[in-house]
Amino acid sequence: MNKNKVWIITGCSTGFGRELAKATIEAGYNVVVTARNMSAIADLVSGNTDNVLAMELDVTKPEQIESTVKATIEKFGRIDVLVNNAGIGYFSSIEEAVEEEVRKMFEINFWGLMHMTNAVLPYMRSQRSGHIINISSIGGLVSFPGVGYYNGTKYAVEGISESLSKEVEPFNIHVTIIEPSNFRTDWSGRSAGKTTSAIKEYQELIAPFISGENHGNEPGDPKKAAEAIISVIEMEEPPLRLLLGSDAYHLSVNKYTKTLNNFEKWKEVSVNADFQD
Repeated sequence: MNKNKVWIITGCSTGFGRELAKATIEAGYNVVVTARNMSAIADLVSGNTDNVLAMELDVTKPEQIESTVKATIEKFGRIDVLVNNAGIGYFSSIEEAVEEEVRKMFEINFWGLMHMTNAVLPYMRSQRSGHIINISSIGGLVSFPGVGYYNGTKYAVEGISESLSKEVEPFNIHVTIIEPSNFRTDWSGRSAGKTTSAIKEYQELIAPFISGENHGNEPGDPKKAAEAIISVIEMEEPPLRLLLGSDAYHLSVNKYTKTLNNFEKWKEVSVNADFQD
């Protein structure tokens, strides 16, 4: 384990970000912890000023992204790992969603992630090494009713991450997409937006997904997720995608088995769309 690695982790106030920040600090890495509210991460820095830097960071504010990256270089001299964790959820049927809230989510989940990534890439390219961890979701692979726009943000993260991995491979920069299922974080609690269904035809279908009744009883353990992410960073050949949680594994395997079967079923129609010699 290379303890000299320098991490930047976004969204460290709660959930995955906080558990990962605690785990990396305890492991002895150099860590930049960030949050929109500095008081939420003050305890992470206490007694760890040599290897921990706390920065105020809202990923929708370019000036804060710039100052975070600059401060990281000034203190530690390099950036080895970027964890794009900051994100929010939004519950609504697609028809009833409030566009302003959906655009806000895209600004955080997608554009915030990309602005952070583009800010660190020049340094990683220069040092010819680095690892970008993008926190996606099982919702980036499998779609569910009631979270369609959230699915959209994570599908976007999946697609651009895969393309990015191919662009930066020549520079010895790795990209890993983390795809958790239900974990005991604040994703479906305080940090999630919600539009209550008023169209009766949707209510029965959407209600179980937007009720939040399972909040606090999810099967996934954020501490174990943090351990898994650290293990990926230390791999010589890390995966492009890492499912986290038994639900993530089973739901994904089920979807892609059905998808492959569908491709085979319609193979003749597909291949016959080519010009015929």
